[in-house]
Amino acid sequence: MSGAAPSATLPERLGHHALWATCILVLGFLILPIVIIVPLSFSSGSFLTFPLPGLSLRWYEEFFTSAPWRLSLRNSVLVASATTLLATALGTLAALGLSRARLPGQSLLMALIVSPMVVPLVIVAVGVYFAYAPLGLTSSLVGLTLAHTALAAPFVVITVSATLQGFDHNQARAGASLGASPTVVFFRIVLPLILPGVISGALFAFVTSFDEVVVALFLTGPAERTLPRQMFIGMRENISPVIAAAASLVILLSVLLLTTLELLRRRNERLRGIRPT
Repeated sequence: MSGAAPSATLPERLGHHALWATCILVLGFLILPIVIIVPLSFSSGSFLTFPLPGLSLRWYEEFFTSAPWRLSLRNSVLVASATTLLATALGTLAALGLSRARLPGQSLLMALIVSPMVVPLVIVAVGVYFAYAPLGLTSSLVGLTLAHTALAAPFVVITVSATLQGFDHNQARAGASLGASPTVVFFRIVLPLILPGVISGALFAFVTSFDEVVVALFLTGPAERTLPRQMFIGMRENISPVIAAAASLVILLSVLLLTTLELLRRRNERLRGIRPT
């Protein structure tokens, strides 16, 4: 048939199948250690052992009824929520400023903004601790929130900046030419168009804060323990299946957030006229 693609040769088919097999093996190598935690959380035994002696929800019940675990979960949710609000606001404003202005040394400025993503967390934690100690912000959720905001804001800057790559600034200029104030232009024109990127950045900020443990070890005391720190301490002091229950809930949260990010990505592509892949 004229115009039809030629059939693949045997080496090409073998290479295609080998590529798929390699991808599946690598995916299994990465995912299996995480997935294995889920059945352990339903064990009726008092230790993390295979095969399971039985099935039970006792460890999930202990997670939600134990005072230390409930306190750590509450602290993580509070800090992650506050971090998300601050990082999203600061990161969105920074991305808008970098996209509109052509400043001297803009590349260096962008590198400084995203540097918390590449600097080892231990170095960040030590620096934050010595900077916050004279201000009395150690052993406080406020200090932890500010530190997490510095770690999460770069993710917002990157995601919003990527969304702004396809943004038509003429629409904002048109709104301004019709007499709308900059605030009205932002909330009525700019924000609805870049909203998928803003929400994606906010989700990344939430996960960054909720899952962070190194800075939390330096800046929190017994009353300010976050969920990752409580899990870290539990692994050192008493390896209990309740840790598997907590990890399973974190895995579930990550899956839900990743699904939301994929839906937002597809919506963003539709808004920009790109066929979703």
